[in-house]
Amino acid sequence: MNSFLMASVIIILTIFIYQGALFVYRRFRRIYTAPIIVSTVTIIILLLWFGLTYDTYMLGGKWIDHLLGPAVVALAFPLYQYRDLLKRMLLPILVGTSVGAFIGVTSGLLLSKWAGFSELIIHSIVPKSVTTPVAMSIAESSGGVMPLAAVFVMIAGIGGVLIHPMVMRYARLTHPLGKGVGMGSASHAIGTATSMERDPLEGSVSTIAMVLSAVIVSVLAPGLTLLFM
Repeated sequence: MNSFLMASVIIILTIFIYQGALFVYRRFRRIYTAPIIVSTVTIIILLLWFGLTYDTYMLGGKWIDHLLGPAVVALAFPLYQYRDLLKRMLLPILVGTSVGAFIGVTSGLLLSKWAGFSELIIHSIVPKSVTTPVAMSIAESSGGVMPLAAVFVMIAGIGGVLIHPMVMRYARLTHPLGKGVGMGSASHAIGTATSMERDPLEGSVSTIAMVLSAVIVSVLAPGLTLLFM
């Protein structure tokens, strides 16, 4: 099978898997049936079942990945809808995101150091709570491994989607602004997508928190790593 045909099959298969995962989520509406979780697990199982490598999958997957840019730009529409409210609440959002970014970096750094992980693992896990391209860049510049950083980003994102109902319930967090800041600063794009499905205002705040968190972590991570290493 040539590369073009393989890429076409992978793209079509990925779309069908995601549509199937979306159907399951709409049918059962459970947090563990979120499309990002079901589709990711399904694709991993299929790759292992058929003995396909990641590089083979990315023959088609890279074209889907290229659509991430336009998808992120599309998040600007709800930002425009709530622009007046977001302007008024910019300071609380900024403070909350800064605290979330600080906790995200220090928790990964201190816990991984306490667990006895190597410096390579620690540098890869520090930027886990920001979006993948930023996390990979931070990891590379600090001595980590980019693919490993991407894995930790996925774990943080999916983990946040899975446990956020329990965390927010015990924290008695009900306001969409607070929820959005938490999801955006801890679970980046995956959390933002989940917030956007639940409430456009929460999703808009999560989008801002995700962007701010990427900037703040880029500044904090090198200094905190030097401080605690």
